[in-house]
Amino acid sequence: MTMNHEIRNYFNTLDRSLFMDKNKEMANVDSPVPIGYGQTISQPSLVLEMTQLLMPDKGMKTLEIGTGSGYQTALLSEFSKEVFTIERIPQLYIKSKTRLENMGYKNVCFKMDDGTMGWPEFAPFDRIIVTAAARFIPSSLTHQLSPNGRMVIPVGGPNFQELLLVTKDEKGEVITINKGYVRFVPLIGKYE
Repeated sequence: MTMNHEIRNYFNTLDRSLFMDKNKEMANVDSPVPIGYGQTISQPSLVLEMTQLLMPDKGMKTLEIGTGSGYQTALLSEFSKEVFTIERIPQLYIKSKTRLENMGYKNVCFKMDDGTMGWPEFAPFDRIIVTAAARFIPSSLTHQLSPNGRMVIPVGGPNFQELLLVTKDEKGEVITINKGYVRFVPLIGKYE
């Protein structure tokens, strides 16, 4: 069984309603749903697509920018050695940390901070996923991506973005490929 099949199978068992405090009747609808504080839980098909593009592996260290509800985090946790997840909104940070710990996810480290700066103390990361729309790729994240690493990040203006797959080879050369168009809430932080 390929990793993408394993990811899809686990994804199909992950009950999205467990990551929603309200609007639970929308859990099985393939669309983003508000979770408060101007944030959304992404549409399930996009969560799956981004995870498959990321190609996580149980031997790898993953950085997630934007914990949100913890839905994407739970999927990453199953297919990573460790997940380092950063959320800037205190209420979402507390809710998602409590939720994931209560659900038994033990390989997740949580931080409340500006995710655009990454998590330098634990860099480099084999995989990086950004769940908000950046105006451009933050250099801090590119620097924290390990050789042979992959990053998935939406980049563009407020109305729609390119979903970019960013790879770094052994020599540190970065290659960017557009994998389609998406719409995310904006990435807020002091990235340059």
